[in-house]
Amino acid sequence: MTLTNWAGTWTFAAALADHPRSVGEVQRLVAESGGGVRAVGTFHSFNDLAEGRTLISLADMPDDIELDEDAATVRVPAQLPFARIAAAIDARGWALANMGSLPHISVGGATATATHGSGLANGNLSTSVTGLDLVTADGGLLHLDRSDPRFAGAVVHLGMLGVVTHVTLAVQPGYEVRQDVYLDVPWQAVLDDPAAVFGAGYSVSVFGHWGTDAVQVWVKTRLPGDEVPDTRWGGDRARVQMPIVGDDTDNVTVQGEPGPWHARLPHFRFDRQPSAQGEEIQSEYFVDFADATAALSAVRALSDRIDPLLLITELRTVAADDLWLSTAAGRTSLGIHFTFRREAPEVKALLPEIEAALAPFAPRPHWGKWFAMSELGGLYPRFEDAAALVRELDPDGTFRNDYTRRVLGL
Repeated sequence: MTLTNWAGTWTFAAALADHPRSVGEVQRLVAESGGGVRAVGTFHSFNDLAEGRTLISLADMPDDIELDEDAATVRVPAQLPFARIAAAIDARGWALANMGSLPHISVGGATATATHGSGLANGNLSTSVTGLDLVTADGGLLHLDRSDPRFAGAVVHLGMLGVVTHVTLAVQPGYEVRQDVYLDVPWQAVLDDPAAVFGAGYSVSVFGHWGTDAVQVWVKTRLPGDEVPDTRWGGDRARVQMPIVGDDTDNVTVQGEPGPWHARLPHFRFDRQPSAQGEEIQSEYFVDFADATAALSAVRALSDRIDPLLLITELRTVAADDLWLSTAAGRTSLGIHFTFRREAPEVKALLPEIEAALAPFAPRPHWGKWFAMSELGGLYPRFEDAAALVRELDPDGTFRNDYTRRVLGL
């Protein structure tokens, strides 16, 4: 049976993954592996990040969710998708600070790669992590939390420190969110005052194409909040459900009315196929939000090259954090996301052009998506500390692969 990622754009060299049913079995598999170990989750990476000789899937592990209301944390198995966690804690009146575009992704994979939601004041999903339980290279167990000085280097670990079996997340009291879509907002409004656009709600996304005159702005308002205006930035609020990719309005979360946080913060519903699954290639680059206007203008200059290959672009913001390998480390960031058509040779040829246009702004690519850049360590102020931590916990390279060598020199 051929093993591929979510979109079918990466085929693993290893045909099968081991499916341990306990932490003890994970320990044994790692200890006996001889190296080349990578953990796989819900297969939402678009590149060879998770490639290895020994692939370990935690899908058959116990799925107990442990909510500690006194500590305001929840300890969850790393393999669970965010939707499962959200439903469990929402039933008890608790919530996460943010969620990604789709709730289908595993908490282990998303937090290991600094995957994100949106919001000028919202950190990426990794910033909610308060604890990690790992199986290390010798088959031992290690717990790391915020009391450990290595913790900030361990959260966004790219699978290089061990197999994470459980993640502990910060929670907060439940809340409601309303999302509204503004149509035909001029591109110029975004370029003129990006802070006004992206600061208009708890979570804000801009969708569109680079060569058009206008975009859509999706505003998610945390309730209670300000009254939702009918017009913004010259665009009108949609009165009907709007799609993201194609014409499918059934797979997107409800617009125009309040609802629970976990049913509004993601763009896509958990019980539907998200995005253009199987028909897309994803790339994303993060730049300092202070450079938003200049960076967006540089990419717009390539619109005639980009748009013929593009299904949709999404722009989102992520608050700065102190995680050593986070794409928002040290700077509030603008995420420039491309959902490309599945035309691999053409997209591969285009990426260096996009990266050259963004080069003056020190772009950091999403770890799990397509990019052409290599040797990225210089983009991260704490990279040498992160590299030292990798060598400390995995001196023989049990969890490293071609990706880590090419991208980080590790």
